[in-house]
Amino acid sequence: MMEESGIEATPPGTPPPSAIAAKDAAATAAAVATPVSLDTVGRSIEDVAEDLKKQVLEEMTQHGRFPVKLPESALTDPITQQANLSSALAPGTDSAITFPEEHDDPRVSTATGGLWGFIKGVAENPMVKSVLDKTKHSVETMITTLDPGMVPYIKTGGELDIVVTSNKEVKVAAIRDAFQEVFGMAVVTGEAAQSNIAPQPVGYAAGLKGAQERINSLRRTGVIHEKQPAVSAESFIEELLPDKWFDIGCLIIEDPIHGIHLEAFTQATPVPLQYVQQAKSLTPEDYSLRWSGLLVTVGEVLEKNIQNVNRTDWHVVFTGMSRRQMIYSAAKALAGMYKQQLPPRTV
Repeated sequence: MMEESGIEATPPGTPPPSAIAAKDAAATAAAVATPVSLDTVGRSIEDVAEDLKKQVLEEMTQHGRFPVKLPESALTDPITQQANLSSALAPGTDSAITFPEEHDDPRVSTATGGLWGFIKGVAENPMVKSVLDKTKHSVETMITTLDPGMVPYIKTGGELDIVVTSNKEVKVAAIRDAFQEVFGMAVVTGEAAQSNIAPQPVGYAAGLKGAQERINSLRRTGVIHEKQPAVSAESFIEELLPDKWFDIGCLIIEDPIHGIHLEAFTQATPVPLQYVQQAKSLTPEDYSLRWSGLLVTVGEVLEKNIQNVNRTDWHVVFTGMSRRQMIYSAAKALAGMYKQQLPPRTV
């Protein structure tokens, strides 16, 4: 009838023109594609997801999370596994996993089966969270092992925000590492600050005053808010025994919001008497800040008298331990005490 009416008929086996054009385009794209195809990448991602799903199911089974035996297809078929789990966990079973009731939204697709449906159904289970946390920790460990410089970027964040009263990396990095180690996540930044005491403080009182003055100067000049938690570090020398001098670092944290003020000290590093006497001789008797310390620091004297010694990190020569390590140790103790003083978080 179509032929008699003059209508051209297309054989049933012939694809429409649009399908032929799409096929030609796909063939052209395949010819210029790179050796690594998208199918290979897709299979790799699917394999990783499948391994994670099997690990979750095995963990649950070993810990008695599934009181009934799971069908074999639940571990092999990502399309039918959710239906099998639903039938295995029939009403009345004593499973720790609950699937939340869902209401269909006509604006979105109702297809929730497969791997994503499985993850959505058990994501709130404590066992699943434990597996995911271990996976996250393993990935972070691998990244930081390959590139230790990534540690500050991974652990920077969270609710804790600390300002260090210095822009010197030896102080900021040590305090940042310590607080991130104790709190897991923390934002720690540095701001240059000045104190109105001598460059080389002498005595515990001078060291504490110098550290506090640095915090006060940042608040006074508006660099930080009056309620901003801040950590300050100041080094000083002290004659702990007759003619035996030591360099000690003082660290304080001030948190006005919670009314917390804590102090910690680094280990004492011995300083030979002759270098202390030389620093005293280079300080005029009428020096206006002589009440708080000396005009010339011990580090400056050591730098002039000992070859290959830096005025800011001479500690490693006498103890084998760098100044950063000493600050980190004291800062970690300070962070631990601070964490104990903070009120418990409410969820």
